[in-house]
Amino acid sequence: MEDFKEQILLLISTPLYLIIIGLEILLSNFRRRKLYTFRDTLSNIYLMLCNSAIDLLFRGVYLIVLNFCYSHHWISITNVFSYWLLLLLAEDFLYYWLHRWDHEIRLFWAVHVTHHSSEKMNFTVGFRSSVFQPLYRFVYFIPLAYLGFKPLDIIFMYSATQIWGIFVHTELHHRVHHASNPKYLDKNMGMFLIIWDQLFGTFQPELNAREYQPPKYGLTKPMEKTGPVDLVFHEWAAMGKDLRRKDIGWKEKWQYVFGPPGWSHDGSRMTSEQLRQAESADHKSLEFAADPQF
Repeated sequence: MEDFKEQILLLISTPLYLIIIGLEILLSNFRRRKLYTFRDTLSNIYLMLCNSAIDLLFRGVYLIVLNFCYSHHWISITNVFSYWLLLLLAEDFLYYWLHRWDHEIRLFWAVHVTHHSSEKMNFTVGFRSSVFQPLYRFVYFIPLAYLGFKPLDIIFMYSATQIWGIFVHTELHHRVHHASNPKYLDKNMGMFLIIWDQLFGTFQPELNAREYQPPKYGLTKPMEKTGPVDLVFHEWAAMGKDLRRKDIGWKEKWQYVFGPPGWSHDGSRMTSEQLRQAESADHKSLEFAADPQF
């Protein structure tokens, strides 16, 4: 039954995707704003297909794990309304932490970076998937199975919130999260509700042009090569290069894998927080220099 629900979601959402993409292309061209390029859009579709193929091939494995956990569930929620509302809230909460740790731990950032590698912000960027995320994403949802939520319902709810997430990947929404400006890095992680960001300190409202520069999309360091293999594996290659260094020990190697993206043992690169601190220091220096009393 849940598989049927998922198919209904796809049947409803796919025509809407096509209509909205077409409208966005027409409007952006009419306004002479180059939101789309053929190569970038093709890359988005390619990454989505890679992610979908891995998810389909691996689904049997994570369903076995989730079904095992559900067979030992601790509680049962009998009220239908409460069941689906609590599933939505709990899954969105767990997705927030999945998404946050994808940004804060380099091993997972190496997977998630593909989603942020586009220098465009348009509707198809929502399809620019983290290719290998299906291999570990289900681990975050194991608590849901123990709490009495059926595995296929968990998958259905994830699909529904992902569809919502794709619909808000436009310049009208979610642009702060995709911006590479230091102030916006690793902010607004929530998929459905922004309340998790507000509770856990990752919420950042967009500032107006007088306060801050407009959002700049893509990575803090643009990719040198953007071929199909580079899109998926460039951060893995960079991590491997760091681990092969002869001038570091096991502590540094650990940090290069499980530390924050941008961490370096010699200060040659900066993390998101270091970039924010550096930007803040630059602003204070400019304000100090411009103050006539000094």
